[in-house]
Amino acid sequence: MNQPQHPHPAKARPVNAKQSPQPAHEGDEEGEDELDNGNRFLFFNVMPSWMVSFLTHIAVILILALLVLPAPQSKTITVDSGQEGPTAIDDVEMNLDSLQMETSDALESDEMNDMTAPELTEQMEFQLPEQEVFSDIGTVLSGEDAFAAAETLGDLTMANETSARSGEGKKQALLKNGGTQGSEDAVQLALRWIVDHQLEDGGWDLDHTIGPGNHRDSPNPGTRAGTRNGATALALLPLLGAGNTHITGQYKKQVRYGLEYLKSQAKQSRGAISFMDSGGEMYSHGLCAIVFNEAYAMTQDPDLRVYAQGSIWFTEQAQDRRGGGWRYKPNERGDTSAVGWQLMAVKSGKISGLEIRPQTYKRAAKFLDSVSDSTGAYYGYMDPPRAGSQPANARTAVGLLCRMYMGWDRNVPGLVDGMEAIADQGPSTGPTTNMYYNYYATQAIKHMYSGKDEWKTWNGKMREYLIRTQEKDGNAAGSWHFGRDHASVVGGRLYNTSMACMTLEVYYRFLPLYGDNAANDQFELIDE
Repeated sequence: MNQPQHPHPAKARPVNAKQSPQPAHEGDEEGEDELDNGNRFLFFNVMPSWMVSFLTHIAVILILALLVLPAPQSKTITVDSGQEGPTAIDDVEMNLDSLQMETSDALESDEMNDMTAPELTEQMEFQLPEQEVFSDIGTVLSGEDAFAAAETLGDLTMANETSARSGEGKKQALLKNGGTQGSEDAVQLALRWIVDHQLEDGGWDLDHTIGPGNHRDSPNPGTRAGTRNGATALALLPLLGAGNTHITGQYKKQVRYGLEYLKSQAKQSRGAISFMDSGGEMYSHGLCAIVFNEAYAMTQDPDLRVYAQGSIWFTEQAQDRRGGGWRYKPNERGDTSAVGWQLMAVKSGKISGLEIRPQTYKRAAKFLDSVSDSTGAYYGYMDPPRAGSQPANARTAVGLLCRMYMGWDRNVPGLVDGMEAIADQGPSTGPTTNMYYNYYATQAIKHMYSGKDEWKTWNGKMREYLIRTQEKDGNAAGSWHFGRDHASVVGGRLYNTSMACMTLEVYYRFLPLYGDNAANDQFELIDE
């Protein structure tokens, strides 16, 4: 298989500060001379002599200080990373004058505290200029320089639910939760296909046929243009799920390039950071928010904290104040599908130790109540499900998983009934395979029934089906494409491959919410 040319990391574009216009001067030169003469008269004749002497000495001291102090210097660093890893990185230049924050301590500045004040965030505008690119808060770096300081972090990870993604913890979680050598081989083959389709600017496109190289002839490209941010996030999530970060892992450089591309696309307004694009809108933002929050949770790299926290602030401000949900654009009436991605981003931010406003949970709970039946077992899209409709669908899987993360006990009757319906129906397979349903339902089943027969039955069917249906030959090797549902057609092979790969990473991506070593205490709904 021909390998693609290595991507060049995108550089964040600084926003030039706007110069305030100077006031126009009116009047002729004669009037100005008279004004100057009057000022000199007041200075030398009305003021006492000791004041004149004092001000004169102060002026002399300031002039001498300016002459003695060294002029600020701008340094340029050129980094050559060599040929480490599957791809090489080109030399990258960085201007140190662009640095404004170098540690997480800077996040406690008065400016950042002001951004979190409720009276400010409630009034924030989200009609962001198309070219307003994030640069004026946080550390803005490019390429290898972006993470040079983070190399010292090594294998440091938080003691949170992402800790089983690598090392011995991953091996133990894989064995304990029903993974096999075959499932891991499928994950690695999928990751190889994904990184092979990274573009030269560090990002991805739903249309995987775009870009240099003759290896891009896999069928079923995505059809939604303008979704570069969403596509890049979809590619990065399974890489992160398998334990790769921009610091460690087999694909650390590809992750680094992808994060740099997304940073270059970020738009900010008073601290909130948006990753919306024209094709994916709030869906793209939610996916990108999950990426930055997971990457920060896994590494605690302070360079990522501003992007992670800023993405959460935007998510919170985009929430529908009345109904509590999210949809395509900020403040629209919500739908269950969009709510699932946004709440997963909020959950990722919470495990990262970031600031989450209690109102966000309360509003989301209100939305879930509005689209569920009276018991909370079954969920609709924007309204409660119709009587007699098939309950065990993707919307119900999303709704129940969200309930779990928001603190529902596993014995809540609605959760018990809904999960029993999903377990009885089983995974979606065959010609109409719906990977969106499989992705959410697999997570929910694992959390609810980890170690129980329901999980073993579900996992055996889901795991073997994905292993069997993965492409094994040619340039499509490692990828999947399923079904005729809207998401599969629009998202194409990259979407299906990402969702299938993350489904096979379920054994170690997150710690269980219930039972031994449960992580559910971190996500309980906060009443304040």
